[in-house]
Amino acid sequence: MDGTVSRLRVPAGSSLIPAGLALLTLCVLALGATIALRPQLPGGGTDIATLDNILLWDSLLPRGAIALIAGGAIGLSGVLLQRVLRNPIADASTLGIAAGAQLALTVSIGFFPVLLGFSRELVAFAGGLIVLGLVIALSWRRGLEPITVALSGMVMTLIAAALSVTIVLARGEYAMSIYIWGAGALNQQSWSGVIALAPQLAIGLAAAGLLLRPLAIMGLDDGGARSLGVALHSTRFAILALAVWLSAAVTAEVGIIGFLGFAAPTIARLAGARRTGQLLIAAPVTGAGLLLLTDCAVQLLSPGFVDLAPAGAATALLGGPLLIFLLPRLHSAMAVQNPSAPYRRRPLRSPGRILVLMLLAAFALFLLSLAVGRTSAGWQIAMGQPLTDLLPFRLPRTVVAAAAGAMLAAAGFLLQRLTGNPLASPEVLGVSSGGGVGLTAALFLFAFPSPTIMLIAMALGALVAILVILAISARSGFGPERLLMAGVAIGALSMATVTIVLSRGDMRGYILLTWMSGSTDRVGRYEAWTAAVAALVLIAPLPILSRWLSILPLGGSAAGAVGLGVTSSRLVLAILAALLTAIPSFLIGPLSLTGLIAPHLARLIGFHRPQHQLAASLLLGGILLVIADWLSRVAIYPYQIPVGLFAALIGGPYLIWHLTRKETSQ
Repeated sequence: MDGTVSRLRVPAGSSLIPAGLALLTLCVLALGATIALRPQLPGGGTDIATLDNILLWDSLLPRGAIALIAGGAIGLSGVLLQRVLRNPIADASTLGIAAGAQLALTVSIGFFPVLLGFSRELVAFAGGLIVLGLVIALSWRRGLEPITVALSGMVMTLIAAALSVTIVLARGEYAMSIYIWGAGALNQQSWSGVIALAPQLAIGLAAAGLLLRPLAIMGLDDGGARSLGVALHSTRFAILALAVWLSAAVTAEVGIIGFLGFAAPTIARLAGARRTGQLLIAAPVTGAGLLLLTDCAVQLLSPGFVDLAPAGAATALLGGPLLIFLLPRLHSAMAVQNPSAPYRRRPLRSPGRILVLMLLAAFALFLLSLAVGRTSAGWQIAMGQPLTDLLPFRLPRTVVAAAAGAMLAAAGFLLQRLTGNPLASPEVLGVSSGGGVGLTAALFLFAFPSPTIMLIAMALGALVAILVILAISARSGFGPERLLMAGVAIGALSMATVTIVLSRGDMRGYILLTWMSGSTDRVGRYEAWTAAVAALVLIAPLPILSRWLSILPLGGSAAGAVGLGVTSSRLVLAILAALLTAIPSFLIGPLSLTGLIAPHLARLIGFHRPQHQLAASLLLGGILLVIADWLSRVAIYPYQIPVGLFAALIGGPYLIWHLTRKETSQ
């Protein structure tokens, strides 16, 4: 495998025993405080005392036990995944296993509820295993290196999330509860969950013990493992299946416990666990302790009997900071194309003529999307009065799709030029998710925020996300790998925040779910005018900044040498990118991937100069989302697929194709 990771430096004289004793002490104190300070039922008498006793023995104590067991299983799953893939950032969240399990359960609860009655664990296991298989297949040609694996997992998570939201919206009467449950709530009403999950953890620990020698050898390279007699493929599959089974069992029982499988082995290594046997003990113990401490903190900080946040979503907040902490230790052989480098595709001889043809094609497509559609009588081309009657419904959403596509394409183009990284885009770098955090803040600060307030809040959230990513990656000279992983970290942190609100199941959660779906079927004149004016105002200054866009991809030193104010120019472009992300994300959701695809297609067609690339990206972005909006109307008529999700389902395969390319242009 080509990916390498520098060893975590463990402080001299560190020992697992003192760390374990400290963790045990914290867990005992936290559980004791939770029991002593638990909410009291109003009133008094024998009945109240009996109810309080029931809450203690049939709810609070089973909840603590399930936290220990689930945390142990997730910790063991994480160390198995990290060991067999030689990847310190592997876990059920980063590899898409949890998203695959949730998608499988969502499909079952929406369309095949009988499967859940048969075995939730098998349904979740099948979904997680399928997604993990796809992630490994995507990363195989690059030797399962950590960066590629993480990006492949992120892509599969985006696609699974898009499908899940689509099913929830289509079968909301059955599937909305999947988001409330899927956030990892540990609430218990009996000991049945503990009884169901404890044997599976015991079996997992026993199986891991039997695989101790192969796991130790798997730490070597493939050649060394083969020379010692290990059947690599069968052993790797057995270990991966065990890890997925443990993760799926927890997901099926309590929901998604975000990033704990990544955090527990990392903390165990920092505490001094080095050998495989030590990790197989220390990681489950650490996972159990972390989840119990998190759940106790959630209960102690919660008002009354209502949890402040599900424990699973709260643990996901650990993922972003830990990924950022590990960034300096990640090294990869992954080659990333520089957008300023010449492509093997020859430059176009007449780019202006091609742009004119693309503009005419975009205008024709715009008109066709207004006139062509499906009705109860079949396909129809509306002309004259029928078209006039349909315009109030079709014109606003088509304008929004075209303007949003152009703005996202411009944002992706700016981010790729700003960072010198062709994989940079609002979706991949978590900028769209940062806008979601801004929207979440607006929903908490204002009971019923106006669209203007929501737009401003999303713009601020997106800007903060961009600035944090740039600050993190600046230390490495905006290296492509560090930048991408910083974006993944910010995206994970942002989506964990959004998930906490989604899990509450109130009106704020419904607004966020609608935002994630990116539906255009309810847009009107206000949204259409907002999108059109914003696109005109924000895109108009970009041609003036073409000199910056030509110089910045060369690096900070080269830019400074020719007299460019690097900090000020990056700040201006970051603000523009944030605004160009926030407005379309508000209108069509955060999952479209248009900001990644449009600039790529422009370069692949042969547009090399920044001005031509920008113009082509704008046209391609508008075309892509207009097509996605039209298809979302007619694909399953009379029902509609939200355009943002439909665009994500189109863009996901493109990103997969890019990740699986072995060759890169120099």
